[in-house]
Amino acid sequence: MASSLSPLISFSYLHSFRVPTRLHQRISVKRPIRFHEFRSSHIFDLSTQSSRFVPYSCSESDSSMPIVADDNSSVLIKSSVPQVACLCQMLTYIIREIETTCNSDSLSYSRAFWVCKSLIAWNISVRDTSVFLYASKGANLYLTDDGIRGYEVRVRLDRNNCGLPNHVKQKFPHISSYTAFKIPDSVEIANLIKCQLIVASFDDDRCSNVTGLQLAGVIDDLYAYTGPLGAIFSKESLSLYLWAPTAQEVQVYIYEDTLVEDPMECIKLEEIKGVWCVTGPSNWEGCYYVYEVSSYHPSTSRIETCTVNDPYARGLSPNGKRTLLVNLDHNYLKPSGWDMLADKKPILSSFSDINIYELHIRDFSASDYTVNEDFRGGYLAFTCQDSNGIRHLRRLCQAGITHVHLLPSFHFGCVDDEKNKWSDIDPVVLAKLPSDSEEQQAQVVAIHDTDGYNWGYNPILWGVPKGSYANNPNGPNRTLEFRKMIQALNHMGLRVVLDVVYNHVYGSGPTSDDSVLDKVVPGYYLRRNIDGFVENSACTNNTASEHFMVERLIIDDLLCWAVQYKVDGFRFDLMGHIMKSTMMKAKSALHSLSKDRDGVDGSKLYIYGEGWDFGEVANNKRGVNASQLNLSGSGIGSFNDRMRDAILGGSPFGNPLQQGFVTGLSLQPNGYDHGNQAVVDNMLATSADHIKVGLAANLWNFVFTGNSGEAIQGSEVITYGGSQVGYARCPSETVNYVSAHDNETLFDIISLKTPIEISVEERCRINHVATSMIALSQGIPFFHAGDEILRQSLLIVTRIILEIGLTDFSYESNNWGIGLPPREKNEKSWPLMKPRLADPSFKPSKSLILGTLENFEDFLRIRYSSPLFRLRTENSIQERVCFHNCGPSYIPGVICMSIEDGHKGIPGLAQLDDRYSCIVIIINSRPTEVKFTIQSFRARTFQLHPIQLKSADKLTQSSVYRPASGCFIVPHRTTSVFVEVRPT
Repeated sequence: MASSLSPLISFSYLHSFRVPTRLHQRISVKRPIRFHEFRSSHIFDLSTQSSRFVPYSCSESDSSMPIVADDNSSVLIKSSVPQVACLCQMLTYIIREIETTCNSDSLSYSRAFWVCKSLIAWNISVRDTSVFLYASKGANLYLTDDGIRGYEVRVRLDRNNCGLPNHVKQKFPHISSYTAFKIPDSVEIANLIKCQLIVASFDDDRCSNVTGLQLAGVIDDLYAYTGPLGAIFSKESLSLYLWAPTAQEVQVYIYEDTLVEDPMECIKLEEIKGVWCVTGPSNWEGCYYVYEVSSYHPSTSRIETCTVNDPYARGLSPNGKRTLLVNLDHNYLKPSGWDMLADKKPILSSFSDINIYELHIRDFSASDYTVNEDFRGGYLAFTCQDSNGIRHLRRLCQAGITHVHLLPSFHFGCVDDEKNKWSDIDPVVLAKLPSDSEEQQAQVVAIHDTDGYNWGYNPILWGVPKGSYANNPNGPNRTLEFRKMIQALNHMGLRVVLDVVYNHVYGSGPTSDDSVLDKVVPGYYLRRNIDGFVENSACTNNTASEHFMVERLIIDDLLCWAVQYKVDGFRFDLMGHIMKSTMMKAKSALHSLSKDRDGVDGSKLYIYGEGWDFGEVANNKRGVNASQLNLSGSGIGSFNDRMRDAILGGSPFGNPLQQGFVTGLSLQPNGYDHGNQAVVDNMLATSADHIKVGLAANLWNFVFTGNSGEAIQGSEVITYGGSQVGYARCPSETVNYVSAHDNETLFDIISLKTPIEISVEERCRINHVATSMIALSQGIPFFHAGDEILRQSLLIVTRIILEIGLTDFSYESNNWGIGLPPREKNEKSWPLMKPRLADPSFKPSKSLILGTLENFEDFLRIRYSSPLFRLRTENSIQERVCFHNCGPSYIPGVICMSIEDGHKGIPGLAQLDDRYSCIVIIINSRPTEVKFTIQSFRARTFQLHPIQLKSADKLTQSSVYRPASGCFIVPHRTTSVFVEVRPT
């Protein structure tokens, strides 16, 4: 250790790390370091090589006392040297050695894994060690100086010299190096897994290590189940099935309705191979029920008796207090013509024809005065055919939007289903506040726990529509209303995508009202780290789709939504936290649905999601996950963040002033220090390359001329973070976008990144260019609601929204200047936002909003004017799409793409378009007009696209092609499309 180290080093000051209170004990540390204790803080003294334990004590006034934390979970170490990483790594190792030393609190860990019925994996050295498995049905295990006490079963475990088999290593790659111990054949495993379990090792009869077990492997090995689950209806009876192999006892309470406190029946269920079941009379239908499950819970080290809903619930009481016994096949829950809806679905010839519009159900209509007041903010608002919102959707559909992506609409937490309990703020009062005030956000934050809005990413039960969106959340009404919404959108010409959140759940443990899965089979449904604690990288309570019954629940839930609610696709939140195998099985199951058998054409269901690779699953640590790269060739779509970041600049997590291709990088600086001019110019050229790959569907193998002048593949173009840009193998695997619900809106981003002095008209033109690039790209375009009408929503950056932040489909306002966003996550950006919010010139007029909408519609219509914008295969894109203005001598801020078609009767390219033989797209993000010549296009018959010739934007109309020279002239901040019309 460097001599400059001060003796006392504050570890929490350097590195975030939690240390349990069990470290307060006097324990031996097998390292040349002295472990001290002062109150509830933990201090390492690195000034000695002594290994003996010495309690540290001093008075509060002792000037030599180190800085300590206020809580009892921090390790504190102060350092004056730069070798922080090395120090932290060493201390992490030391702390782990301390924690693995045999002591009573070690029983709260679960560091051993029962991976299959015959093997336990544990990361210990065996040598002369004896290892035993202990079990207690009443959770009475405890540790004494003489060893383990309180057990009913004690089993000696012998080392398996062959190690862990390949199938175990494949399922649990993060523990593939662990030592394997064999379970004797005589052990009654079915009884043991219902008990508190620990393993302990002994050196010379002294307990050297002890820990609990994680049971997912053995549960899957013995209790993987494919039979009925949930409520099963027949004419004569009704049966309930609950999979809970670790439960010691299960009862069901049947209630006549949602309000009565006393159940009309209480029945003890019978267990058959891990499934608890009961059959009752058919008149149970319409009643409510809850289970009472008694089982060992690793989070408390106790036998817990929990009241819990059915994970396979298909109906709920308000706020999910009880599960409703509802048969979704009953005709009274079906709108007129429901069973024939599959025959009236909007036409979808290919996934490449998809164009997605992301929308929040409450956001869509909560402030729309043209909607029936009882329907505002809910499912039935989509049935109001003359509302402003529906007229807007109809416009977009006629222009080219094919799918509406609805943000989460299952039963989630944080919003009361009973609207009369919501808190609200008078929008008239807020409207009188200054446009850059802190007061709006303060009032909003004060009620955000009790207002009526949440994005919905707090899943409690996946298979039931959210009650707060229903006109009546009680009984089965929400099912009927949800179906009416789907039917209304389909009849309008729009297919519907559901946003599903299978990567985490909102609640866990035995006491939370929001906990379901973790009460039914504790420790199984949730992904746990190597210490046995639940992973939270996805948000909270990560689920483990690598476990058989978690995967089954996900797939069963998808099939229910597809068949019972006839939705047309699924968007997976944090899809990278789900295993690829789960996604592939889900895709196969959905695509196997048939119109004759299931009332659904499964081949038309599109699947996509967030393929981000991070957390405990990153780099396949838990198995091959559904990340962008891993999904290459799967036919499953993933969001293309590479194109988003290149177009706008930076990332959602970077400095908001970082500029990109359309926001002025190099060409119109905003004062942010991106580096010297050479660096900035290179950044702009690199951004152009990223965008070109995105325009070509972000294909892995797409070859084009890069900014260096050399031919390069999409996969060889690298982001600033070191990831490859191109990763898709077919166009439908790429979802191109510039904004989505979880970040600032497009117009917000443009307003922040562009120089403060440019006009609002110029910001609108930048908005046009950004959306045009998505609309004209190969692959699947994706737009967030409001991108097309300059929506401003700085107030909802942290998932909070009220009427003041809702989308205005009357086009009177874009909500600019409604106050600063919430302090908690945005205060550091307030100095940047305040002058913009205070300046009335930033607020676009109604004419600018309408002009932006018309421009957006033009590009949607252009996309659907030719199949050349919607090529279906990798080969067709490589053969037809070409980029010009490439290499070191390119014109910065300009992208030129051409798409060639073949000609009937002429060998080579097949003819796809009967109208146009070639299309040229020129994207000019420069603040000045550009003249660009393509020598090979001299004397050809290009003309401005007929839709743009009639554009409401006069600048766009002025775009010109000069055949004598092959020169294209495009106004500043304009995307122009030129077509070569086939001779008639």
